[in-house]
Amino acid sequence: MEHSKGAVKDTLKKGLRMVLAGIFPGRRLKKIRYPKTDGIDLKKETYLCKSYCTFLQDLGMRLKVPQVTIATAIIFCHRFFLRQSHGKNDRRTIATVCMFLVGKVEETPRPLKDVILVSYEIIHKKDPAAVQRIKQKKELILLGERVVLATLGFDLNVHHPYKPLVEAIKKLKVAQNALAQVAWNFVNDGLRTSLRLQFKPHHIAVGAIFLAAKFLKVKLPSDGEKV
Repeated sequence: MEHSKGAVKDTLKKGLRMVLAGIFPGRRLKKIRYPKTDGIDLKKETYLCKSYCTFLQDLGMRLKVPQVTIATAIIFCHRFFLRQSHGKNDRRTIATVCMFLVGKVEETPRPLKDVILVSYEIIHKKDPAAVQRIKQKKELILLGERVVLATLGFDLNVHHPYKPLVEAIKKLKVAQNALAQVAWNFVNDGLRTSLRLQFKPHHIAVGAIFLAAKFLKVKLPSDGEKV
């Protein structure tokens, strides 16, 4: 059953790519290849990318931060690994750094100690010895924060599709709640791909709404109808 659910999600992600390709046919949807691979092949790279996305989603939920904060942390990670190597940077350490940094950027800060503790709980499960290394980890995270900031060129601006998605659905005279929920889920699933580095937020929102309508079999207004 889990396998079938995963297959459905993969199909829907591909669907979102196809929708965006149809809306913007001139835009290449070839997967972004991170430049500094250090011998890591594309399959392994894709796994590492999905791994830190899953880690950040779990970390953010345990820290009880908003989804927007989690999404921004994932985008920061994507941007970081566009410029830095997976082979030379531990993905979960960088992800922890991004969550701590994004908390301040999105005004949803969590104490560094809490971020590290929860991160360690996820990584090391119930290893009691791990907690004893918090001080050392704190220094590493603070150093990592400077590295991430420098790598991102101190560009901390991230615009998400959530707001344009909600605003667009409000204008549609359809099953708004169901459409919004499914489209929102598509946007979140898209975080695990390179789509967010290739398209503008409102383009992602349009693609997600269109795909959600297809999934729910909801008729959207045609070209001649006002929205």
